[in-house]
Amino acid sequence: MKPLRPILVSGREVLPLVEGGKGISISNGESSGAWAAAGGVGTFSGVNADSYDADGKLVPQVYRGRTRRERHEELVAFAIQGGIQQARIAHESSNGLGRIHMNVLWEMGASQRVLHGVLEGARGLIHGVTCGAGMPYKIAEICASYGVHYYPIVSSGRAFRALWKRAYHRFPNLLGGVVYEDPWLAGGHNGLSNSEDPLKPGAPMPRVVELRAAMKEFGLGETPIFMAGGVWCLREWEDWLDNPEVGPIAFQFGTRPLLTQESPISDAWKRRLLALKEGDVFLNRFSPTGFYSSAVSNPFLDELKERSDRQVAYSTAPVGEHVWPFPVGARRRLVYLTAADKLNAVEWVEHGFTEALRTPDSTLIFVTQDKANEIREDQINCMGCLSACRFSNWAETEEGSTGKKADPRSYCIQKTLQTISHSEDTEHNLMFAGHNAFRFKDDPFYANGYIPTVRELVGRLETGD
Repeated sequence: MKPLRPILVSGREVLPLVEGGKGISISNGESSGAWAAAGGVGTFSGVNADSYDADGKLVPQVYRGRTRRERHEELVAFAIQGGIQQARIAHESSNGLGRIHMNVLWEMGASQRVLHGVLEGARGLIHGVTCGAGMPYKIAEICASYGVHYYPIVSSGRAFRALWKRAYHRFPNLLGGVVYEDPWLAGGHNGLSNSEDPLKPGAPMPRVVELRAAMKEFGLGETPIFMAGGVWCLREWEDWLDNPEVGPIAFQFGTRPLLTQESPISDAWKRRLLALKEGDVFLNRFSPTGFYSSAVSNPFLDELKERSDRQVAYSTAPVGEHVWPFPVGARRRLVYLTAADKLNAVEWVEHGFTEALRTPDSTLIFVTQDKANEIREDQINCMGCLSACRFSNWAETEEGSTGKKADPRSYCIQKTLQTISHSEDTEHNLMFAGHNAFRFKDDPFYANGYIPTVRELVGRLETGD
């Protein structure tokens, strides 16, 4: 194994080992501070981060507003308060070592307001901001106004080229690095484009070489690339080290830090990770963001699959083969199905899936009365956690709507991620993970259910394993 050489990140030489920033409360001030204290780059999630009262007790994110806009303002306040508190925790626990970054999603609700609020309230405590889930053109301008380095997350050289030409060329000195996130292997939301086949993974090396070539065009040959997604142990990536085609490289770990003592996820989640088999992580497109995402297969995802499978196209008037009437809703209004679809619909109703819910694509899905009530309640309780939500049809516009029907094939992402973050229920909630998570089971480092400290994990990674 080649020796790991320190790399300049956010103004300081550190180990080229980066903690990935994960979701709602999954990487926090404690985990990121420990990672920085071990000499790497710790990253806490700035997505609706937890905050605490004067006694150190968790402040529940309970929404009291009567309208979506009122609840949205509450969400922004929670996010800013939590981000500032997690930055302080990370700073204190890092012991002045390593670097502390914050991760945000560009398509999260009020992302720019949250960024300004956290960076203002935590001045000097955050050294860099990573940002993906969309095309974060303004991240450079926002970070530059606080003297903080920025790290866009991209899945191709083409995406970075567009960001640079439109915005980043005006702030070259604070571009700390570019995160290449493999769209097939990373956990959470994935950057697959419409031209890429989710079932045919592309090798990361050619894509990173393409990214480096684009960066060199802009005088960024020495700006680090962070390789993220599918990284388990560095022995498997040794040919990337000191590789002139790749250039300065660091490696970002999202899944392995989940299984550490400082990781805030529940014990049930940690036990589940230790038992995963290959193929248990499922690339799907149920997310209300519209992006692909990777999560552990469980009853939560199974129900979403089944919900979409019980789906038929309809027309509001007889046309073509859609001539078979079918009553929908409390008013029993007629829609028209094909003969085969009507037979399926009747059978689903007989099996208890009595509620036919309309989708934006002129289809019906069939669910139980209880599930229909849950879907409607979650849609009504929307607090605008995304810039645009397929599930609830919320959007950060004057109208406050995407202009489309709410989509019952999706789910409230805020609800499920808050629940799994703060409970032991890993079966009925969305559990994000990278596609290598099955390797916990057979990696000798975790034998007999051993859960290391962050420092032990970083030491292990330095050896190449």
